Amino acid sequence: MSDRRVVITGMGWVTSLGDSVDQVWQSLTEGVSGIGQITRFDTERFTTKIGGQISTDWTPANIEKRELKRVDRFTAYALSATIQAVNDSGLDFEKEDPWRCGSIIGTGIGGIEEFETGSKKLIEKGPERVSPFTIPKLMCNAAAGNVSIRYGLKGPNSAIATACASAAHAIGEAAHSIRHGISDIMVTGGSEAAVTPLGVSAFIALKALSKRNDDPTKASRPFDADRDGFVLAEGAGIIILEEYEHAKARDARIYAEVLGFGQTADASHITAPDEQGRGAAHAMEVALKDAGKNLEDVDYINAHGTSTGLGDIAETRAVKRLFKDHAKNLAVSSTKSMTGHLLGASGGVEAIITAKALQTGVLPPTINLDNPDDECDLDYIPNTARETPIQAAMSNSFGFGGHNVSLLIGKI
Repeated sequence: MSDRRVVITGMGWVTSLGDSVDQVWQSLTEGVSGIGQITRFDTERFTTKIGGQISTDWTPANIEKRELKRVDRFTAYALSATIQAVNDSGLDFEKEDPWRCGSIIGTGIGGIEEFETGSKKLIEKGPERVSPFTIPKLMCNAAAGNVSIRYGLKGPNSAIATACASAAHAIGEAAHSIRHGISDIMVTGGSEAAVTPLGVSAFIALKALSKRNDDPTKASRPFDADRDGFVLAEGAGIIILEEYEHAKARDARIYAEVLGFGQTADASHITAPDEQGRGAAHAMEVALKDAGKNLEDVDYINAHGTSTGLGDIAETRAVKRLFKDHAKNLAVSSTKSMTGHLLGASGGVEAIITAKALQTGVLPPTINLDNPDDECDLDYIPNTARETPIQAAMSNSFGFGGHNVSLLIGKI
């Protein structure tokens, strides 16, 4: 383990609950759902009509309209969240060595809306009408690239696409960059904008989405026996990671410390998790070893908890497999019950939530947990937030392809 410590000094997000960190955090602790009817397109022929949609009126005050026209929504969300996070951190990148600053931002799908728009133009109007911005808008690295351009970040710059583990993977790799002396400041997290006709219909075809259309705020119900699939959501979660001594030298506010990062693969199925949770358990174990911590040091887990039949049981088994007797002492919650599942952005949003739980001593609930599944028998903080000071918390993100990521975050 490197002696260089990594801390969180800035936060920003765009979610269906809003884009103010403090406002959204309050909503999460009050058990407010951001799930509603999809209005961005006509859902008449869709069996799922609900999602964690960013308002169609969303216009970021911190990005010029001319710039918005040149990026897909997933990049716009990432840029807006990044500007919030940078402002929150108090950093002035003009005073920093640009070669020591970088950006790693994950996405599961990237510019799917631009892909749909370009395809439609090609089919209906011919190849000569396809926009020259199509590739720069749809490519998965567009968010990371545009962030680096805006702030002149010339250090590590990449995009990670590991489905729903993307943002957590990005944060882990960014933290390693600082720990190993490659960089001092990293902009990291994830962004997604897949609430589109193709995105929704493709997940419907996989039989992955909830069809609780008449009661959208009750649709995402992790660990509940009546869950019927996840709720697709969109947005971004971006954090500023900084080397501890660098942050101290500029008297920065420090939210929390990234202690450990674990990643594994199930190597079993392209969409289904290992039903026994072996890969997930090992990812959590690796994160603990990376941090030099023991099982008993963990107080809270922000679960991946997507509200799917197999996934919630597999994660519960993973926690019990690793933590054994300590599992019954752990507080666990899935904030996807309120935000929906932001796919490749979820790990970024949930890293912020985990850091806020450490900072405030308030653990957000799992709402809609009215009839717990018999096989989901941990303490999931049902329906009401809990005031409990904690010292170390884990954030889990698992993705199609068998990707498992765990981040261990500590109070400072």
